Amino acid sequence: MNTIINIYCDESCHLLNDGQKAMVLGALWCFKLKAAKHNREIALLKSKYRLSPFFEIKWTKISSGKRDFYLDLVNYFFDQRTMGFRAWVIPDKTILAHDDYNQTHDDWYYKMYFYLLRNLISTERKYHVYLDIKDTRSRKKLQNLREVLSNANYDFSRQIIERIQHVHSHDIGLMQLVDLLTGAISYHARGFTSSSGKNDIVELIKERTGLSLTRNTLPGERKFNICIWRPDGGGMENA
Repeated sequence: MNTIINIYCDESCHLLNDGQKAMVLGALWCFKLKAAKHNREIALLKSKYRLSPFFEIKWTKISSGKRDFYLDLVNYFFDQRTMGFRAWVIPDKTILAHDDYNQTHDDWYYKMYFYLLRNLISTERKYHVYLDIKDTRSRKKLQNLREVLSNANYDFSRQIIERIQHVHSHDIGLMQLVDLLTGAISYHARGFTSSSGKNDIVELIKERTGLSLTRNTLPGERKFNICIWRPDGGGMENA
């Protein structure tokens, strides 16, 4: 029970009326003891490519001039044995009927986060969960998420999920890395192919995983786990 796992979370196209069909939630995990090392090595990669230490790694910033840096960053992720990623893909937000379930879009959003994180949590470990900060109204829902996750794992004394909090992604290299991986899955899920640099990132992920990125992985897949959600319960075998 002494081993602490850090989980860094991000999302792409999560707003209901943002004009985008697909939505993706992503979670990157690593051992807390390794987090500082990973952040230093991500900073070194920036230095290698003459990027400012304050340069924020983001999927939206990928360009042909920074292509090799982003490819190296993806390879760095896959070369780390004690680091993994899980994506929860909602292919079509337009079919959601929140009123039928007496919920808001925000309520549903945190339910999806519950499904994203549930498979990553074991009663044999302790966890610190970090989400990119959105607004000042999110604190209560964040605590609700902790309660639901804790209760689902019989962690009534709150000893398994020790911490769940918002952070600023520009301060943490690992938060920026989850933005990159989540953005790649979202780009692919929305059927985009207009950016050669982004296409190269998606193809590298396919090559390193052997996945099409359009189907569920096995539930026990730890390195790169994908679940495609459907409102009728389809895809939940990997939930």
